[in-house]
Amino acid sequence: MKTPKTLLTPEVLIIGGGPSGLRAAKDIVPFVAGDVLVVERESEAGGIPRHSDHPGYGIRDLGRFMNGPAYAKLLCHQARAAGAKILTDTTVTDWVGDREVLATSPQGRLRITARVVILATGARERPRFSRLIPGERAAGIYTTGHLQNVVNLKHGRVGTRAVIVGAELVSWSAALTLKEAGCKTVVLTTEYQKPDVYRLVSMIGKIFFRTKVLTGTRIIRIAGKPRVSHVILEDLTTGQRTTVECDTVILTGNWMPDNELARGAKILLDPSSKAPIVDESLRTSLPAVFAIENLVHPVDTADVAAIDGAFVVAPVLRFLEAQQAETAGYSVLVEKPLRWVSPSRISGDSRPPRGHLLLWSDWYRAFPLVEITQNGRVIRRRRLLWPSAPGRMFRVPFSILDRVEGQKGDVCIRIR
Repeated sequence: MKTPKTLLTPEVLIIGGGPSGLRAAKDIVPFVAGDVLVVERESEAGGIPRHSDHPGYGIRDLGRFMNGPAYAKLLCHQARAAGAKILTDTTVTDWVGDREVLATSPQGRLRITARVVILATGARERPRFSRLIPGERAAGIYTTGHLQNVVNLKHGRVGTRAVIVGAELVSWSAALTLKEAGCKTVVLTTEYQKPDVYRLVSMIGKIFFRTKVLTGTRIIRIAGKPRVSHVILEDLTTGQRTTVECDTVILTGNWMPDNELARGAKILLDPSSKAPIVDESLRTSLPAVFAIENLVHPVDTADVAAIDGAFVVAPVLRFLEAQQAETAGYSVLVEKPLRWVSPSRISGDSRPPRGHLLLWSDWYRAFPLVEITQNGRVIRRRRLLWPSAPGRMFRVPFSILDRVEGQKGDVCIRIR
């Protein structure tokens, strides 16, 4: 392979220019002697908020209430003002070492060598083929990201009647984008027995958009040529089928991490979430490579992702000062209905972002009793006052692991 002519040697390389990557760049710059370089494959940095022309961004991290494009623009400005370098239209394509990558850009091929690499590549919604939805291959089928790109960035047109598959927060974001594009949402459908968002959000959404939310249903067929004409929904309890006329189908949620670069580096992945396994300092199994935000817990809101970006600064600086690798520790496992936990490796030298373990549950539990077991023995029980619910992050205080003795082996989390 021909060696690229351009060699870049930043102190810190951040792959992904979304909220977490930009926030990490801004906060790291004052503390390192070399460059902090952000590589972003799109034409502008800012991530998903660039596509989301509605308010609700910046609440937790900035204490503001902003629309998506304004939030993305502010994060870019802050990172550049701090001294970070941002390369757009640049895609990392391969690893040539633990801290060295190849990238393509309008200026040609780049070889980038850094002392620390931070993966901030985020997550994406599963497309139709991943969800195994049968039917015709018709026009008018989008994920939320594709929809918002078409409507808000390309100013394109969609249909007039839409069915949204999913009933979580991003589903209502899609409904808002559809409304702005002149398309009525006639139904939101979810396989879960309860809406994936808090009841108040669902109630307000149904009133504002004058739409239905069908729980315990699944889409079993998309019909129409050359464009969608209708979908068929099936009640999972009774088996009854309903035909809904529409010309647009939006596939929301059902997230998967953008893990291609992590897999290319042979970083250990969680067998369920397919996200990189990290410890509470967000270190991966590869020395000097950290993974943050929705790459490791798909998926949380943009402002929470930015908080992850701020959190990773201290572990990165500790590594740069002492080349500190992961210390001995233990793994955290889960039992059904929990699907995965992040972080799933505990080294004992830090606390995770915002002091919580993040889990994903496939069942609804109103006030779950969380149990921690080690070597088959229950060492801690705690009743939580918030639900574990499909479609939203389940947060468990990290202090629940305080009684764990790491030298005695791995632990398991379950809910009763």
